[in-house]
Amino acid sequence: SGHVNYTFPGVYNGREVEGIRLEFKDGRVVDASAKKNEAFLFAMLDQDEGARTMGEIAIGTNYAIKEFSKNTLFDEKIGGTFHAACGMGYPESGSFNESALHWDMVCDLRQGGQISADGEVFHKDGAFTRDGWPSA
Repeated sequence: SGHVNYTFPGVYNGREVEGIRLEFKDGRVVDASAKKNEAFLFAMLDQDEGARTMGEIAIGTNYAIKEFSKNTLFDEKIGGTFHAACGMGYPESGSFNESALHWDMVCDLRQGGQISADGEVFHKDGAFTRDGWPSA
C-alpha cells in the first residue's frame, strides 16, 4: 500500500500519459490521476479485472544509463529509478495475476525520492541506504 507520483511520462502503445499519480491498497490501484491523457490512463486501468493489480516492481541499478528515452525496456533499468507494472505479472516470478495489460511505469528517485517497506526507508535519492546493497 502507498502511492507513487511518477516523474517520467507513462508510455504505452505509443501513447504518453504525463503526471501520473497512483494510490495502491493491498497491491491494487484504488485511485489514479494524470495531468495529460488521463482518459487513456483510466481506459487502460479499467480494461479488465486484473489491470489495476500491481504485476511487477523493480529497482533500476544501471547507473551508466543517464537519460529517459521513452523506450521502456531500456528506461526501467536506469540507476536510481524504480518501475512498477500495472496488470499482468509474469508466472516465472510467482505471480498469478492475469490481465491484457502489462504497463511498466518508471519513476526517477534521484532527487528526493524514497522507497520504504515496513516503515523503514531502504532507498533514498536514487541509492540504497545500506552499505553493500545490492550485493553482487
